[in-house]
Amino acid sequence: EVWQANASGRYRHARDDHPAPLDPNFLGAGRAITDEAGNYRFISIKPGAYPWRNHPNAWRPAHIHFSLFGAGLLSRLVTRMYFPGDPLMALDPVLHSIADEGARQRLVSSFDLSLTEPEWALGYRFDIVLHG
Repeated sequence: EVWQANASGRYRHARDDHPAPLDPNFLGAGRAITDEAGNYRFISIKPGAYPWRNHPNAWRPAHIHFSLFGAGLLSRLVTRMYFPGDPLMALDPVLHSIADEGARQRLVSSFDLSLTEPEWALGYRFDIVLHG
């Protein structure tokens, strides 16, 4: 599963009540199934940063959540993908709760021109590697 805020940084969720506009045509959730090689692809808007009210003027960087399921609902991994160059990443306590800088960097996607759809969408690569 994939879920995210809209471009103005608002989630379609009852508890998200900040005044950013809520796009009635954007649900912010979807599903992707990998092919036989484990590849996936989806097209969406780039999410916006959003206030998370942890302290005054606290903002979360733009990111997309991924929920990966194994053979059943009890085998689930939730992770997120950040976008390169986002200045809010340096201030995000969730991202910085990961002590290993290399592990933090693996949560940042990379821009990939070969994945870009001309005049339609920019392309980002984000590999998820599961073991076990």
